[in-house]
Amino acid sequence: MIKLKRITDQPILSPDPVNSWEAGAVFNCAAIYDNGLVHMIYRATDIAPNGKEGKYINRLGYAVSKDGIHFNKLKYPVLSNNDPHESRGAEDPRVVKLNGTFYMMYTGYNGRVPGDYRICLASSRNLKDWRRHGIVLHEKNKNASLFPEKVSGRYVMFHRRDPDIWIAYSNDLETFYDHKIVMKPLPGSNWEDKKIGIAGPPLKTEEGWLLIYHGVSSSNVYSLGIALLDLDNPSIVLARQSEPILYPELEWEIHGHVPNVVFSCGHAEIGERILVYYCGADTVIGVAELCKKEIWFK
Repeated sequence: MIKLKRITDQPILSPDPVNSWEAGAVFNCAAIYDNGLVHMIYRATDIAPNGKEGKYINRLGYAVSKDGIHFNKLKYPVLSNNDPHESRGAEDPRVVKLNGTFYMMYTGYNGRVPGDYRICLASSRNLKDWRRHGIVLHEKNKNASLFPEKVSGRYVMFHRRDPDIWIAYSNDLETFYDHKIVMKPLPGSNWEDKKIGIAGPPLKTEEGWLLIYHGVSSSNVYSLGIALLDLDNPSIVLARQSEPILYPELEWEIHGHVPNVVFSCGHAEIGERILVYYCGADTVIGVAELCKKEIWFK
């Protein structure tokens, strides 16, 4: 059975009361290994992100690490709520690198009415200075990421139309078409029977596209699972493990702003290691490891 192994039993990033924009929570982060460093784009809120303290504001911060565990952060956010479509800020970034440019899909949250959030795209050459490209899916939608390379000459995106994982394609990163369901929740499962969504961007292996995803149980516990998709047609699921690879066990994964949550938006692929960054209870960030040689499906 494939399992994630926690590198440390303590959070690697926590809210910072000194900086008001990240005093409430740091969680749901993108990550990428580039030029010998692990880069993290993390979601932060000024107050608790569960709505109990009021209308929180999301901002995206930047942190960098040599070892993937100890991070240095920028003092100020790299993306703030200064866009008319994102009055409550950006949520849940996922980053890939295509032809020397970093592309980040994220949820632009307006919050005027229920469901007032959209999939947006931004690009950067250095992971710090971001250019917004606006909304790419004009619908209630979350959990989106580009693939790290084109498939059959087309850009590929995963997204979620509740409660399923969907795939879509684009020729120009502006219009996405051929939307299709890839995976559904599993009725009768004790950890992914309510809804599912991707974690970080899919990883290319010789056997297929490796997808880490999150599953939500009927009791609202968030866990992480894993599946293998066809290289040439990633809408085809080749294998899907029935048991989660990570579920809430530690105190800071069980207790926090939103209890019983492990949720990932990104990972760093370093040689034979995959470092998976995840939030605990929508409050802090932790890291777990998966070795490629240990990835096999029955």
